[in-house]
This record gives sequence, structure tokens and C-alpha cells, in this order.
Amino acid sequence: MPTLPRLPLPRWRFAAAMLRALVPSDCPLCAARSRGGLLCAACEESVCWAARTPASLGLPWRCGRCALPLPEHDTACPDCAERATAFERTIIAFDYAPPADALILQLKNGLRYGRADLLGNLLAEAVRHHVLPLAPATVLVPIPASTASLRRRGFNPAAEIARALGRDLELPVRRDLLRRDREQAKQSSLGRLGRRQAAQNLYASSPRARGLHIGLVDDVMTTGSTMHAAAAALRAAGAASVVALAAARTPGQFPAAPPRRPRAEWRG
Repeated sequence: MPTLPRLPLPRWRFAAAMLRALVPSDCPLCAARSRGGLLCAACEESVCWAARTPASLGLPWRCGRCALPLPEHDTACPDCAERATAFERTIIAFDYAPPADALILQLKNGLRYGRADLLGNLLAEAVRHHVLPLAPATVLVPIPASTASLRRRGFNPAAEIARALGRDLELPVRRDLLRRDREQAKQSSLGRLGRRQAAQNLYASSPRARGLHIGLVDDVMTTGSTMHAAAAALRAAGAASVVALAAARTPGQFPAAPPRRPRAEWRG
């Protein structure tokens, strides 16, 4: 099975990351003192702990494939029940719900590029907390952006998050393994069925994906249709495995927010 060599990161990137972590800054969510543009410890714990904590500790169950919160462990997932997803499992940093959804909106709508580093860092921590680690030779592949969104923003949010994630996990990022075969309607205006139909045959993969373990990166997973279509293209090209990596997961038809720890418990 062909694998890519894990090249050491340039020393200046390590130095830049260390220096950035020492720079005082305000927490993007609560404006408390933090460092390096990251969340303060209280906010990170508050918005991420539900995604990092197993259901056995009292949190809502999640689909084992797409990480959708479910009311009960035996509830059929509406996004996976009628199909076998081309990705094996999903790792998320947090649920796409207030206040954490502001981090995504600041990046995509507010063009706050530094938020990509923050989201990549949070996703890297989610990968480290996950019970199933990524394969050692995993290659990160961002979901390609549409031409319209690239013109509107000037960058691909998924690619920027993948760049930061690759830096934190010391994994290579490949943007040449997946491409869009066509454009599609804006997904925010589509329902679950519409998203599935719009994503069919949307992507094509390079034969260079053969034998590789892929971490497929996106900013938000809503129904999993985009991830499924992209993963299907990669698997058709011979990828050994595909794991979905999303900064945030939309709660879908089970929008009840998971309980948050009272601050008194975890601020110590």
C-alpha cells in the first residue's frame, strides 16, 4: 500500500506557533483574556465537552457514522439509516449551535481568517480525544469549495481548517486528490433530500488516492451528503479508508442543546 512520507514541519512553523500561543488576546466568544487567538479554557470546555465526552456519561447519544446527536441509543439516524456512508466515522469539534456557531460564521461571513487556525486547533483536540485514532499515515483532504463561494470569499474555509489541522497533527494536506466535477445550488436553501440529490456525483478523485487513508475535512457537516459524495469518489479511486473530520456538526432534527457543565464545576 503506497503511503506518503511524513516530512518534518519547517522549524519556522513550530516557532511561529509557539510565539502565537504566547501572545495575549481576547477569547473570541466571551472576550475574556486568552492567548494566541484561542478560546479561553472555560469557553473551550463549555462548547467542546459534549463532542469529546461519551454518551455513557449522560450526554445525548450520537450516530456512530455521522456524529448526529440522537435522543436515544436505538434511534435510527435520519442521515444514515437509508444509506451506507462512504466514510467510516466522523470526528467533530463541537455542535453547530450557539454560541460556538459564531466561530464558523466569523470565518465564512466575517472573513476572520485567524478563526481557521482556532477551528483547526479545536478539531485537532477532538481527534486526540477520540476513542479511535486516525491511521498513522492519514492524509488530510479538504472538501473543494464551489467557484461561487471562492469568488465571494477569496478562500476555501475547509482548506484553511485542513491546513491548521495538518500543522497541529503533523499530517500532510493534499488538495490535488479531490475536485468538483460541476457546480451545484447553494445548499443552505435545500432540505435533506435536496442535499442528497445535489451532492450525487459532485466530486471526482485522482487515482493518486489509491491505497491512502484519508481524513476528509470540512467546516460544517449538515446531513453528511457532501462528505458521503466526496468519500464515495475517493473510495472509487481506491482510497483505503475515509474518516470525516468536521469542525462542527449541525444537530439536525434533534436540536436540543446538550447540557453544559456549570462553570463552578470546571473552573475549579
